Amino acid sequence: MLAGALFGTWEGLALACLLTTSGSTFCYLLSSTFGKEHVIRLFPDKVALLQRKVEENKRSLFFFLLFLRLFPMTPNWFLNVTSPILNIPLTLFFPTVLIGLIPYNFICVRTGSILSKISSMDDIFSWGTLAQLLAIACGALLPGALIRRYSQAALDGAEQTQDRGQHHKAQ
Repeated sequence: MLAGALFGTWEGLALACLLTTSGSTFCYLLSSTFGKEHVIRLFPDKVALLQRKVEENKRSLFFFLLFLRLFPMTPNWFLNVTSPILNIPLTLFFPTVLIGLIPYNFICVRTGSILSKISSMDDIFSWGTLAQLLAIACGALLPGALIRRYSQAALDGAEQTQDRGQHHKAQ
């Protein structure tokens, strides 16, 4: 939010993306160098689950990692510290962090930019400010809603294919 308040939306977004990607990359490197044993010891079940998911999505790992970054319920810190353990190369890790955190960074930066322009309590309750903040809130919900919708559509398609296969076996 501070980047948005100080530099405006677009410059603040560029700075926020650079800084969050750098921080995540340093976390990856620290985990790779010093933390593997600790992460495995502290979170054995979660690491094993994520390892299975990475193996299942090996053919489209870039998009799977991007999905994890965009999905609002995935803890980014955990992805940062487990990625070296899961043998995710830094060349794949870096762009998925950069792209995947753009929506979150935009929401924070834009909110900071809007709040920096408020000079009185009357500005908070103006229709323009409320509309912008509402649009940001809806934008924050959009990635999760799209992922849920398309994930459900994929599941429904798989069930229909399976049902057709069982129907043909019965005949």
